[in-house]
Order: sequence, then C-alpha cells, then structure tokens
Amino acid sequence: MAEDNPKLFISYSWSSPEHEKWVVDLATELREAGIDVILDKWDLKEGYDAYKFMEKMVTDPKIQKVAIICNRIYAEKADERKGGVGTETQIISPEIYNKEDQNKFVAIVAERDENGNAYLPTYYKSRIYIDLSDSDIYATNFEQLLRWLYDKPLYIKPKIGKKPSFLSETNQIYLGTTTKYKRALDAIKNHKEYTKGAIHEYFQTFVKNLEEFRILSKDDEFDDKVVENIDKFLPYRNEAIEIFLAIAQYYDTPETRQQLHRFFESLIPYLDRPKGVTSWTESDFDNFRFIIHELFLYVISCLLKYECFDAVSYLLRQHYYIENMADYGKNVMVPFPVFREYMKSLEYRNKRKGLRRLSVRADLLEQRSKTSGIDFKKMMQADFILFIRFCLESMNENTFNSWWPETLLYIGRHSGPFELFARAQSKEYFNKLKCVFDIGKKENFEPLFEAFNNGKLKIPQWEFESFNPYVLLGYEQLATRL
Repeated sequence: MAEDNPKLFISYSWSSPEHEKWVVDLATELREAGIDVILDKWDLKEGYDAYKFMEKMVTDPKIQKVAIICNRIYAEKADERKGGVGTETQIISPEIYNKEDQNKFVAIVAERDENGNAYLPTYYKSRIYIDLSDSDIYATNFEQLLRWLYDKPLYIKPKIGKKPSFLSETNQIYLGTTTKYKRALDAIKNHKEYTKGAIHEYFQTFVKNLEEFRILSKDDEFDDKVVENIDKFLPYRNEAIEIFLAIAQYYDTPETRQQLHRFFESLIPYLDRPKGVTSWTESDFDNFRFIIHELFLYVISCLLKYECFDAVSYLLRQHYYIENMADYGKNVMVPFPVFREYMKSLEYRNKRKGLRRLSVRADLLEQRSKTSGIDFKKMMQADFILFIRFCLESMNENTFNSWWPETLLYIGRHSGPFELFARAQSKEYFNKLKCVFDIGKKENFEPLFEAFNNGKLKIPQWEFESFNPYVLLGYEQLATRL
C-alpha cells in the first residue's frame, strides 16, 4: 500500500444485514478510491481481542481517520453504552473531547428520523457531519468525504494579503453606505419584498454623503487633490458596481431602471457649483466629474454585460432634470452626455508633471478598471455605444453636451467589432440590440457614416490614435444571419 493512501477505520453497528451491506459497499467504494479502509469484517480475525482491536484502531497514530457510521441503532447503543458500539463510544468520545486535532473523526449519517433529523450520538451532535443518507446527494457528499480523507478541502483559505492602500490614509473619507449596500445587495439577489426600498436607501445615502468628497482646501496643487480624492472613492465605486451588476443579473425591472435614472439625475448637481457659492473655478468640481462619469460608464457596462438592452435604452432615451438650468433660460431636461464633462485639472496635471500622456483621464479609467471586476473591453464597448448613440441623436437635434469616448484611446488593443456587434450578425440578436440606438434597422447607421465622411461629425483623435466606427460596429455583417 502506497504511503499516500490514507488509513481509515470504520466504526458502525451490526443493526441489520441491509445496513451491514451498505457499510461494506461504502468501504469497497472508498478502497477503490485509494483509501486503506480497515473494517472489522475484513481485519478482525477469529480469536482476536475485539476491544483491543477497536482501541488500537482509534488511538493508533498510523490510523489518520476514523469514520463513525450513524443510524438509529448506532446512536441508541452509543448513548446507552451498549454492545460493541458502546465500547467504541467509550474509546472514541474521550478522543474527540480531549484531543486538539478534531480532524481525525467524522460522523457519516446513513439514516434520518421521520422528521428528517440525522441520527447522531449525543457526544457528536454539535459537530459537522457528512450526509450519505439520500441517494440524491450521495455523489456530491461522497466527494466531500474523499476530500476530508485526503485533506484536500474544496475551499482553501487564501493567503493573507496586504492592507489596501486607501485604508492607510489618515484622512480617509467615509461615504457611510456599506451597511445599506449589503442590505440592498442581499435584497436584490434574494428578491426580498423590500428590495425597492433597500435600493432607494442605498442610492439616497450615496447621493447625500457624496458631499463628504467635496474638495475644500486648495493649498496644494489642485490636480494632486483631485487624483487623491478619486483614489479614496475607489471602495465606494466598487460597491456601486456590485449593485449595478446585481440589478442587471437578478432584478432588471421597470422600477429599478427608473431608480437608476433618478440616482444619476440626483448626482448632476455635484457637477457644478453648489447653491450659495459665489467664487469658484471650473476645476473645483473635477473630482465629481470624474467619479460620476466613471459610474455612468460602469452602469452601462454592467447592463450590457447581462444584455439588459431595454434598461440601457431607458437610461439613454430619458432626459435628466437639472433644476438650475431654468435660471439661465435653458431647458431643464438634458440628455445623458451631461455625465461626461471636461476636466481642466487633468490637462493641467499632464503639463505640470511633464507626463506627455494623450489622456490622463483615459489612463486613470484604464488603471482603475483592474479592481472593478469588469473587463476594460466591456467599458470600451459601453463608451463606444454611448458615442454612437450621441452621434445618432446629434444629427437630428441640438444636444446639451458631447460624449467624448475617453477609453477608446486604448482601442489599438482591440481588433474587429465589439462582442455585442459580433453577436448581432444574427438578425434575432440585432433586433434585441437595436433599441439601444433607438433605430429600426441596420441601414439607419448609414447617415452616420456619411456624416463622419463629410466632416459633419468628428471621430475623436488623440494625435495619431483614432478608431473606425464602421469596423467596431461590424456593419457589413450586422443582421446577415438568421
């Protein structure tokens, strides 16, 4: 027998021929799986001292594992200290109670009572057992037994990492959303009756407490403060992403779409000066401009990941209310490009530090995506869709703002159409996707290409870096297959 074959002693009751056969079958199956099983029927020969045999099997350090097969008779005999089972109980129970190593013994449940409760000896009832009493779960739990025998658990405790850098900050900013985030996440995943209220509470707290991230001191270089501020926001951005993903995967309803819309609408005041502030510069709110722009990219990315096309269409189709626009005699309802505003501080940072980067903002979005749980390609895809949607609308109406697809600076890493458009070669899939662009057929893209060609619409360019909308849409192959 190889040294890496674990030795296992099986303790059981001779309660019936059927049960004895069940034990022998289990022991045989274990031996076929490489376990050196010691069973009285095989190893206790005539003339042997049964008590000494059992004592040796339980206390011998060479016997790494002991399985206690529990049915009604075994539990009764163990509790009453009757027969061979009672003798084994007198040997086993002190070992379980007194030894620090609790990994040598395990109870295997072979029978349950009429109420579904496992038959277990009193001395073992507070411990974890393996249930082989039901054929429906036998295979799964037999694997659990093998993992215990070979000391190969399914879940391995990972190595402890380093403390996150943002926790090392002495002036960490707290958003106060964590408890409400956990409650909302649980409600969404488990379809609790209070899900709508839990989401509302989380969003409401998020919006209210975002004020804590306002940059008040301008003693140092302001661009440093902006970057430091958005870095401290990272754990709360990740919370929001988890909520977006959960809504997309488990709870995409007309109500949650409206809640997402109202959430972003309520963030808009942070993009400009607060009421009562009379002295400011355009850079003063750049941290909020980055945070909100990034969040909007992620909500679209999350919804697209789970193909919630109607939800995306809703967020892009509905305009957003800005109360103070009335003060300037402008329309108080604006389209989604309001969530992407220019950040002067990052342009200044590029020059001040001599970074020579084509877009510091794009760099930050790319770097921060590594801790988001969303592949950066998914974000580029969302950014591209937002750009195309904006361009389609801007041909027919005057828009409040423009959508500059920051992340597409990195498009050189991607060739061919984005995933959604590759899938949209299928007519059925295209018909699902087209609502995102508010179009009826693929030919509705053609005026867009004409506008790009004649210069009416500009394709973004970063020095020599640009992209081809025709290729990223995979236009030629769109809706060409059944």
